[in-house]
Amino acid sequence: MDTIPVTKETYELLVQELDSLKKVERPHILQEIAEARAQGDLSENFEYHSAKDQQGKIEARIQFLEDRVARSVIIEHDTASATRILFGATVKVRDLLTGKEHEYTLVSPEGSDPVNGKISSVSPIGKALIGKARGDKVQVQTPKKVIKLEILDYR
Repeated sequence: MDTIPVTKETYELLVQELDSLKKVERPHILQEIAEARAQGDLSENFEYHSAKDQQGKIEARIQFLEDRVARSVIIEHDTASATRILFGATVKVRDLLTGKEHEYTLVSPEGSDPVNGKISSVSPIGKALIGKARGDKVQVQTPKKVIKLEILDYR
């Protein structure tokens, strides 16, 4: 069983979602199924079939999260004294084509939130930054285009 590196924040979010699904969503959908079943004929009972579909989605998500939580390993590095960019680092880069500066925090795929600057360490940009140092330049093939970045700083 392969482990999954995660930040403490991502691990806590996974555990919270799993807890909510088990303690809130699962009992709620079971109640909906019971109420729909009480209406009688199940063959044409839209509420029953809809609730059963929703139950399947909830159970699949619970299984997914249980697997992720079981395989998660919280990675915490002293990124301030690191000589290279590691998982969990926050990296400031400059796009060499546009001159714009961006800041990315390298997280697990489950913790990725690009709108807030959290990108997966296994994304094209994440892979290109891991192991690099200040002043290094990287070229990254993204799904849309090739970008060239200069690493300004990291912590």
